[in-house]
Amino acid sequence: MFSKSPLALCGAAAGAIFFSLMSSVPRSRWALYLDLIRWDRPAGWLVLLWPTLAALWVAAGGFPGWHLLAVFVLGTILMRSAGCCINDVADRHFDRHVKRTAQRPITTGQVSVREALTVGAVLALLALALVLSTNVSAVLWSVPALLVTMAYPFAKRHIAMPQAVLGVAFNFGILIAFAAVQGSVPPMAWLLWLGNLFWVLAYDTEYAMVDRDDDLKIGMKTSAITLGRWDVAAIVSFYLLFLGFWVVALLPIALGAIFCIALALALGQVAWHWSLIHQRSREGCFRAFRVNHWLGMTLFVGIAASLLVRG
Repeated sequence: MFSKSPLALCGAAAGAIFFSLMSSVPRSRWALYLDLIRWDRPAGWLVLLWPTLAALWVAAGGFPGWHLLAVFVLGTILMRSAGCCINDVADRHFDRHVKRTAQRPITTGQVSVREALTVGAVLALLALALVLSTNVSAVLWSVPALLVTMAYPFAKRHIAMPQAVLGVAFNFGILIAFAAVQGSVPPMAWLLWLGNLFWVLAYDTEYAMVDRDDDLKIGMKTSAITLGRWDVAAIVSFYLLFLGFWVVALLPIALGAIFCIALALALGQVAWHWSLIHQRSREGCFRAFRVNHWLGMTLFVGIAASLLVRG
């Protein structure tokens, strides 16, 4: 399919440009660029990938085909990596005051702002080239997705719950998946989108709890600061709202017993998260954030297996 599509040539051309630019990069620069895009921390793109794949399976009524699977897996990784570049450039003056981020490549000066923006732009172009191999509807939805991704780092200066902006950015994968399969975005997709927004609020508030002391000193706005002593209760509520919206959204397709088992396992993981964060330790909150991808994977497996059994 790729070999015969004119749009696929865009992907090949973008890939050729990328590898041409990178071929002369010394090995040490490669290591810094991999640090820049958090290559050693896949949890960040896995929490994006699982709901996107779940939406893809639901939209297609089962396996969506290798082409769309490749587009959305690679596109998710590329856009998350590009987002890391944009975020670190925007936060470079703040990150030096936060224990967890003080050694990031841009903050330490090992990677310049120009380099980071170049890497981010190339990665975003590669992701766009992948979307161009789908359909017009998916391409159109990818434009606001990119704009919100670029706006998110600056929301942390002005919005009390910037995690909500992050959720909007992260959730576009769900809408684009439906658009790529069905050519439109039905009400079911919007319910999944809204539910997933609460999941992002849950896990990114856990993430923000790790840096709360540092963020208070530098005047950064986060949901962990805004929620204060209600943070743990709010996170558990966000998880339950996430699962509740997804159950309501998926009721019309009657997924059956396998999905119910997956849902029970997901609820068990919510209890596990409470046990990790209720004392508000940095280590517990960071671990809770890093294991969130298991929750997403559990729901995806439940959905995919249910659709497979149903035939």
